[in-house]
Amino acid sequence: MSELTDVGGENDARPRSSSSRRLTVDSIETYYGDSHVLFDVSLSVGDGEIVALVGRNGAGKTTTLRSIMGLTPAKSGRIEKDGESIHGLDPHQVRKRGISWIPEERRVFGGLTVDENLRLAAHTADTDQRERIEEVYDRFSRLDERRTQKAGTMSGGEQQMLAIARALLGPETDLLLLDEPSEGLAPQIVKDVESIIRELNEEGVTVLLVEQNAEMALGLADRAYVLETGEIVHESSADELLADRSAMEQYLGVQ
Repeated sequence: MSELTDVGGENDARPRSSSSRRLTVDSIETYYGDSHVLFDVSLSVGDGEIVALVGRNGAGKTTTLRSIMGLTPAKSGRIEKDGESIHGLDPHQVRKRGISWIPEERRVFGGLTVDENLRLAAHTADTDQRERIEEVYDRFSRLDERRTQKAGTMSGGEQQMLAIARALLGPETDLLLLDEPSEGLAPQIVKDVESIIRELNEEGVTVLLVEQNAEMALGLADRAYVLETGEIVHESSADELLADRSAMEQYLGVQ
């Protein structure tokens, strides 16, 4: 796209199933009880992309991820992974299809050690899984240093690294859903998390990134969608959105 596109206008194009699309979300409607939260939401994530879903607090970003994972199932619409429907599947079935979700606030098991958290994510401590855990320690040297430390006593940045590490264990992951990974982190730690996301993507992991820190998300992403009160209102390349200061202020409150 050469410029920002108003969704619903003449240039509106629904995502269609394609072998090059890792994830397709088409016209989903999601409710919390009687409260209508997502309205005709459509987006796609291509194989190998980082796509940012940005918007103000309460826009429905987390609900979109929960709908994909089957935690808050969409009442209508279509959700596909690699061209196959995952709409209506239980979360553990979605996970088995290669999708990992790292929720907001990390949610590590604070009373368990780093190693216990990783072993729990891997479900077993047999030789094969132990090898994978050791590979995680090779990637995250800070976690290696804290194997026996209780996760709840670590810094927010270290807990975020642990949350990402856990997501890489268990069934093979080729699509990572990240919800506010920079929340509450010091600027230098945010840069560390950015580097981890970029490295995983370079290794073949596709990423759908929900992030309140729009400039951080757009700096990482290939493309971006803006969600406002449950509706997609703009989509563009991430660079185009980042350069459009009027749109950044209008939709995201960024001066």
